[in-house]
Amino acid sequence: MSTPHPPPESYADPFSDRHPQPAQPGDTLAVRFLEEGGQRATEVAGWLAEFLGRAERSLDLCFYDVRLSEAVALPLRRILAERVRAGVRVRLAYDAGDKPQTGEQVDHLGSDPAPRDTHDRVAELGLSSRAVRAVSGPQSLMHHKYIVRDNADVWTGSLNMTDDSMARMENAILTLRSPGLAAYYARDFLQLWGTGKIVASGNFDTAVEPLTYAGAPASVDVDFSPGRGEAINDWVAERIRAARTRIVICSMLVTSSRILEALVEQLDGDRVEISGFYDRTQMEGVFHQWRPRPDLAWKIAAVERVIAEGRLVGKQSTPYRPDAIHDFQHNKTIVLDDTVLTGSYNFSHNARTNAENILAIASPALAETFVAYTRHLAARYASAPVDGHAASS
Repeated sequence: MSTPHPPPESYADPFSDRHPQPAQPGDTLAVRFLEEGGQRATEVAGWLAEFLGRAERSLDLCFYDVRLSEAVALPLRRILAERVRAGVRVRLAYDAGDKPQTGEQVDHLGSDPAPRDTHDRVAELGLSSRAVRAVSGPQSLMHHKYIVRDNADVWTGSLNMTDDSMARMENAILTLRSPGLAAYYARDFLQLWGTGKIVASGNFDTAVEPLTYAGAPASVDVDFSPGRGEAINDWVAERIRAARTRIVICSMLVTSSRILEALVEQLDGDRVEISGFYDRTQMEGVFHQWRPRPDLAWKIAAVERVIAEGRLVGKQSTPYRPDAIHDFQHNKTIVLDDTVLTGSYNFSHNARTNAENILAIASPALAETFVAYTRHLAARYASAPVDGHAASS
């Protein structure tokens, strides 16, 4: 088992206190950044409990994985019980599918590896059976990580409700105060809750909502798969092609054919700076599955070219085993010029058929914040040893 990579001595102030960055009076969007060893799981559970504790009418929780130790589960169990006693309607939808265990399954299912016993662990939150619903689908996963509070506020991003996700993985958490956005998430939740099936969710139109970040306007759009899965995959590729100044990747994996084709076109054009941070171990696991197939040789070459020419830095996470620590680079973010794409959606072909959400946020200030975070992680892991060699690509 590996130990957390220590932060460098030049650990930057903007990410040391883990408060929303930056926070100004009147902001309706906030972000927190996590990294391995940068915060305790109990600390993140405290933030989550604070968000849950402000509910007055309803809480709808939708999570791919729930896996908490007693110390982390206890404050969440207490606040949920207290809210239920106060008359708040609390519901939890979770993934009941057969989660990926190998690189082949990660690529095939477009999702992250995780132990298979989530349905045995949701009881840690102390909710009644009537307040919990398993969601499943053939060859697809309920991969969301979001909470809708009082149909007005949303907690979302890449963070699963697990100790490792809170303490050992790189993740982003966003909170959104917007009845309009909350209504879209609530609609997606009701589709999952009402049917218990993934296939029926996310098939509806959304519109851009005006929020505020760092005292300035931030235009926010959200879409959901599988209902909009094909459109999301195509849209991300087209936005990559349209980028004019920078493409900054902070993502566990990038395996979508359409997205890789768009990145290669940008490399060929040599007009846009590409940089970033990814999970080297998980990407190599996918390569292992691709190599025996001649038809996928171009994808290996495309990813290797993006890594080499963009000088992407890869984290050497612990190879996946259900009983090992899980310390993935777990973000799912790409910054395109001044727009941030982020959420639960992995940039993989098969994420189209999962239950996912992706935000597109047009905000120069937020884009700079995500870029600074990505550069910080790249600087930290560029000097970490990888099988005795430097981690920079």
